[in-house]
Amino acid sequence: MNTETLNRVLYGSKLRVYATMRRTTYVLSILAVGLLVYAHGVVESPERLRMLYYAIDIIFAIFVIIYFLRILYAFERVKFLQRTWFEGILMAIVLVNQVGTYMLDFPVVYNVFEGVGIPLSVELYRVLVSFYMLVLLVVELLETRVHLKTVQLKPSITFIMSFVFLVFVGAGLFMLPKMTNAPEGMRFVDALFMATSASCVTGLAVVDPGTYFTFAGQVVLLTLIQMGGLGILTFATFFASLMRQGVGIKQHVAMHELLESETLYSTKGLLQKLIVLTFSIEAIGALIIFMSWGPAAEFTNLGTKIFFSIFHSVSAFCNAGFSLYPEGLYTQPVRFAYVLHLVVAMLIIFGGIGFPTILDVLSPSAMRARLRAPWKNWKMLSRVTIYTSALLLLMGTVGFFLLEYYNTLAEKNFVEALIASFFQSVTTRTAGFNTVDISALNVPTLMMFIFLMFIGGSPGSTAGGIKTTTFTVILISVLATIRNKRNMEIGHRTIPHSVSYKAFSIFTFAAMLNILFIFILSITDAQYDIMKLAFEQVSAFATVGLSTGITAGLSDFGKVVIIMSMYIGRVGTLTLALALSTRTTSTNHKYPETHLAVG
Repeated sequence: MNTETLNRVLYGSKLRVYATMRRTTYVLSILAVGLLVYAHGVVESPERLRMLYYAIDIIFAIFVIIYFLRILYAFERVKFLQRTWFEGILMAIVLVNQVGTYMLDFPVVYNVFEGVGIPLSVELYRVLVSFYMLVLLVVELLETRVHLKTVQLKPSITFIMSFVFLVFVGAGLFMLPKMTNAPEGMRFVDALFMATSASCVTGLAVVDPGTYFTFAGQVVLLTLIQMGGLGILTFATFFASLMRQGVGIKQHVAMHELLESETLYSTKGLLQKLIVLTFSIEAIGALIIFMSWGPAAEFTNLGTKIFFSIFHSVSAFCNAGFSLYPEGLYTQPVRFAYVLHLVVAMLIIFGGIGFPTILDVLSPSAMRARLRAPWKNWKMLSRVTIYTSALLLLMGTVGFFLLEYYNTLAEKNFVEALIASFFQSVTTRTAGFNTVDISALNVPTLMMFIFLMFIGGSPGSTAGGIKTTTFTVILISVLATIRNKRNMEIGHRTIPHSVSYKAFSIFTFAAMLNILFIFILSITDAQYDIMKLAFEQVSAFATVGLSTGITAGLSDFGKVVIIMSMYIGRVGTLTLALALSTRTTSTNHKYPETHLAVG
């Protein structure tokens, strides 16, 4: 039977078979994820665990069969294999492992990874396959526009609710018995706090992640950090890239606003670049960190060292600031590992300057283009973010060095003090790591930190704060007002007044919110000094994660305030960007002018 005859035979049943396969995959994906959560979060009995893993492996075998059926019914089979190459590789790994495990008594995944000292490799393999199949099905549902036809939600509501979903799923997982080493388990408020802090890539913690969480809990924490760091950017580009026929001009403008790209066309196809760029930087960072651990940092095995390297690389690039050491990088084994500190600082900087700037300045295509045309300048966004970030880093480094030279830097020589000053300046840009004792800092230093944290990182990045561009536009607007200039100018370009209005709106909203929350904290947690409360609040809003050590001691109401602050600080700018793209009533009319005395 040739290919054409086979296609004709299969054609009549194609729609019915595809519908059956989709429903089966959907149910089995949810079942596999549920069984994995139950196995890793609840079940203690080895016998029951073994039965659960058998069930999961059966589901994986069905996934492989469904993939072969999809190839059979694709008709253009070569194109189908090219389009689904990653899924094909994954199914091939599943097939090889299943055959090796159950027919040849040679579990391939286990033998390969356990041989190099990576524990729990089979469990991680099962988790990755299950989540991949679930994500694949969600993508298929989006492509068929099932959800768009049944639930009509504004994009801003969709994005905001996706973060709420991520936070509550994370909190639920943290409360499972096997996620923590605490016999009584984790309280809901504390679980919600940690899930919000990870999802919003803040880094404030009410428990020590390295000792309180089990390995499974640490993997959940790492997953929340990665999804939270990429979330805002990828949620936008997900809809733009997958729903090829479902993106209207309104949503496209929203993506343009969110990603700070200079043209609508440049928002297309950005998802793949962002993911590849993120994982590449994190992988390189993890490799360098792996080689940079000081001699005092001891690990039980190679797998633990690899996990520590990956965790700190992802946490640094996503500007999360979580560490598996009890006092962060100030903990004794890594306190004097200055090469490690510099590597982490560079990852923080890359994560904080924003993806549009990285693509414009550091991507291979951009660097090749500048080699061919050295006179070609960076885009305006890149120039503003890099110059402003460099100026703030310099100011923070010099300021910390001068203010703390006879305090927290007293026992260090000049070079060590300079590295420590540079690191603290970098970490205030919403990273949250520390190599000195934050609780011992002078009040002027804390005030400088609050200023730097409030500004934060750059747009289109994993950082928080009001953003460097907002700060720059406000400064230019103030200078233009003082000089009585009609227009705001930068680099021989005019900044529209609408941008100035947006910058002042963001600044006003942020300032009022922080003042309100500090006022509430001064009532709910009056036992702490107002400076420490202000530091904690701004650190939460700017998703920094630095603390003077009062986080765990906050009242439950105080923790809820910080949770709200972290969440608003992470999604606030996104909400504003998407709100600007919605239809407004006509503004063609103009009322008579009036005069108000100000200042």
